[in-house]
Amino acid sequence: MKLPALFLLLVACAQAQQLTLKVTTDRPEAMYKVGKTATFTIEASQPAEVSLVFSKDGLQPQPAKKVMINAGKLALTSKLDEPGFLQLRATSGKTTALAAAAYDPLQIKPSMPVPDDFDAFWSAQKAALAKVPLKSTLTPVTTAVKGVEAFDLQVECLGGKPVSGYFGRPQGAKPKSLPAILHVHGAGVRSSGLGSVSWALNEGGMLSLDINAHGIPNGQPAAFYTALQTGELKDYSKSGSKDRETIYFKGMFLRLMRAIDFLTAQPEWDGKTLIVYGSSQGGFQALAAAGLDERVTFICAGVPAGCDHTGSQANRINGWPKIVPNGPDGKPDAAALQAARYFDCVNFATRAKCQGAAVTIGFIDTTCPPSSVYAAYNALPVPKKIHIDTLAGHTNTPAAVKFMQQAAFEHVRAMK
Repeated sequence: MKLPALFLLLVACAQAQQLTLKVTTDRPEAMYKVGKTATFTIEASQPAEVSLVFSKDGLQPQPAKKVMINAGKLALTSKLDEPGFLQLRATSGKTTALAAAAYDPLQIKPSMPVPDDFDAFWSAQKAALAKVPLKSTLTPVTTAVKGVEAFDLQVECLGGKPVSGYFGRPQGAKPKSLPAILHVHGAGVRSSGLGSVSWALNEGGMLSLDINAHGIPNGQPAAFYTALQTGELKDYSKSGSKDRETIYFKGMFLRLMRAIDFLTAQPEWDGKTLIVYGSSQGGFQALAAAGLDERVTFICAGVPAGCDHTGSQANRINGWPKIVPNGPDGKPDAAALQAARYFDCVNFATRAKCQGAAVTIGFIDTTCPPSSVYAAYNALPVPKKIHIDTLAGHTNTPAAVKFMQQAAFEHVRAMK
């Protein structure tokens, strides 16, 4: 008698594990005018009680509404009365699904103005960097990519850590013949990517440099990077966040500019084409590069971090790394809020002088929320284009990767 009961319990458990949820908007492009109603459809693969929460891109969640979905689908409507993103989160047990409706996202404005001494601050950093001799060490490394010379590169820099990367160039390249591309990394602690030297064969040949984010040695055993990530570089993204002189990203951006110094000093560089390419924290660096260095001619910034640190001042969510913590009173830390303004992609974007930018965005990205990315994208005063994935989170979909690569190649061809 006990066996059938146990069997039924196992079946019930299996069914519970198989629950899937899906949320979609009534418009495939998920774009709406401010004040217009959006209809969200919630689908469950089996009968389930679902908790539904609307929010402003994850901020200011409304009270949860619990519903029972029996027939597979349920429709729910809501709206947003300001530019931004209306997000619906559906949860049942450990299963979660998201969708978001974009409300006039091209109208999202900066949350705070650019600091009056923003340019003076960064001019001082550049001047200090310029006093460090451009001394580089190139150590040949083996690569499976035929026709490419590959090197481990170390370049002296300000701040105690060198530029550390892998550099590739086509064999037999002629002087002043090649565009250059700088690959920058997302969050985490890892070696530079030797695979990026394959870009040296694209579009008739390129100088390709992939740098790690921390100025650390390349090609070490995994345990080496794990030790750094759990030790010296643990929580690096929030290190020194209350002072613009000690924010961790200051050193990262100095290495970024020093990497550009190296590339533009190569005799093979064509003297006119330089792309900075990265996603997440790499997108942060790409937008920073556009604002800091006029030698950058194009950027590809996938789901960029570092956007709208001061979003709280406009009642918006900020993006990773969320370097402005809230105090016991629930208000943003005043010192961190001011320091973050000098490292905000929204402000870097206003200074961009490159010839173009390609940006990707996921409408249900909870790491680099779309409202923060649009705040930076809208501030770019240069020719630009954006790739939207309405049902993607913090990732570059295959379509987004193709979009960025094609944008980079199109820029190279346009510059020839």
